[in-house]
Amino acid sequence: MKTSVTGKDATLEQSIEHFQAQLNKLGFNIEEVASFNPVPNVWSVQVRDVDAPMNTTQGKGTTQQAALASALGKFFECLSTHAFYNDYYLGQTLANGDVVHYSNEKWFDIGEDNLPPEGMLDERLTQYYDPTLELLGTDLVDLQSSNMDRGVCCLPFERQFDNETVYIPANIISNLYLSNGIAAGNTQAEARTQCLSEIIARAIKNRIILKDISLPVIPAEVMARYPAITESIAALAEKGLTVTCYDASLGGEYPVLCAMLPIPGNDVCLAAFEAHPRFDVALERAVTELLQNDTLIELGIYPQPTVNDNSQHNEQAAHTPNFSCVMASGELFKADTSYDFVDWNFTGSSEESFSHLMAIMTKARADVYIADYSHLGVNCCRIIVPSWSEIYPIETLIESNNNVALELRETFLALPNVEWEGEQYAEMYGILEEEGYDDSVLLAEIIGLVPQTGDAWQTLRIGEVKCLLALAGGDLDLALELATWCIEVNATTYSHERIQFFHCLVASLNLALDDERDPAQAKADFEQQYGVATVAAAWGSIEGTVRFYGITGGDLTMSQYPSHQQLLSSYQKLYIGK
Repeated sequence: MKTSVTGKDATLEQSIEHFQAQLNKLGFNIEEVASFNPVPNVWSVQVRDVDAPMNTTQGKGTTQQAALASALGKFFECLSTHAFYNDYYLGQTLANGDVVHYSNEKWFDIGEDNLPPEGMLDERLTQYYDPTLELLGTDLVDLQSSNMDRGVCCLPFERQFDNETVYIPANIISNLYLSNGIAAGNTQAEARTQCLSEIIARAIKNRIILKDISLPVIPAEVMARYPAITESIAALAEKGLTVTCYDASLGGEYPVLCAMLPIPGNDVCLAAFEAHPRFDVALERAVTELLQNDTLIELGIYPQPTVNDNSQHNEQAAHTPNFSCVMASGELFKADTSYDFVDWNFTGSSEESFSHLMAIMTKARADVYIADYSHLGVNCCRIIVPSWSEIYPIETLIESNNNVALELRETFLALPNVEWEGEQYAEMYGILEEEGYDDSVLLAEIIGLVPQTGDAWQTLRIGEVKCLLALAGGDLDLALELATWCIEVNATTYSHERIQFFHCLVASLNLALDDERDPAQAKADFEQQYGVATVAAAWGSIEGTVRFYGITGGDLTMSQYPSHQQLLSSYQKLYIGK
């Protein structure tokens, strides 16, 4: 028996079979690691790559089979658009190879003036991404290759209003869009429809939250048309949780719906926004998105807002990375609504649905740029709609570009292995101060490294690097100040071994800085409290015989980091398709 799904151009069985066959052909070993069914007709399934377990996706649907198809589709969209590899350095070999991203990529030289190269983007995009003319050519070097000598790598997109090809820097895509605006489908039109629907949903969600727009409830008689969804909501009500669905179309202008779950004892709620030209598809997706998290539903553990002020909280919610389900103010759902309910709906083929969404974008004066990808045997796409699809604001390109540590990566990796003089460590400390890195930033993130689970690299922050530099340079007062900071910031994230080391280090530094105490007399007590090995590491760090305790040193081959090598091996499999 074949199972058809509204809005899909193939049965679930056909989709799953095709996705799995293509993954096998490419050499990917995918396993289902979790499934969740909190109430009838609501399922979520998580899959991951056995050989690169950092690559996981989660799908949702009204059946387990539908959720699995969704998860596999998402896995393909992350492969085809390289979303899995967005935040990582892919190594020197790839950076100097014929292809870094795609065979149709184009490289633009950076001149001596270090201005953004001519020939990429178009006039409107240039003004949009660099309104203050502050961007430098080096700001647009992609993290994945980090090849400054090669220039700016750009990817081709088709501008929809005139079908012209526009080259957009990979750096801009990875900094501003991440995994927003990507989709997979059984056909190109289905993928494009899904992608543009997600962009619209997130943009309208942001608008509603930031402007405190109050939404109208979907009337009971309309909800009654969808018995599977009302069954899910009724089953949840039996557990004491009330889900209410709202029309987020802003007067029928956009095909967006919202499902909301109040958080007991608080003035905020969980809200899921989803879009699709078909009312029933948008409604189903909103409800299944809202109810994906088993911790929320089964255990009654709700995430608490960190900001009480509604406007500040709404600002935070609107910029939450690519998730449809967010914390939102209860003000969005008050009785006095900003719009009346509109019983909107559009039925048609995937091609017609995409045209319908494009008409909405045209009316909104939004420029749409599309890159289609079918080289892996599955229809996928990335769509960029400036001012609609950004996850992060354009200021990110100047203020927190993900290539910020490009020129220091090799030094950071080598620090545990180098044998410098004290003044060289102090000089490196000064460089970090001059660069203005936030102490709380994780070093692995800014150099594009996948750390091993449980490894010290996983929690290594700039502030900790400064602490270890101060130790290596012999500045014990500064090291004590920073070691105390490390404990305060990482108390809940450090491994047991790491937190023990820093507690011992702080106590040992206080001892070393006390002229009236003899460390030799206290050593036995320290070893009893912290352990012989930990004391040896802490005291060796103070004496200068141990440097960068617990941190694995490396080089630009990244061969010293097993998890990173797993990611690189995963990326290499994509070259079968290229």
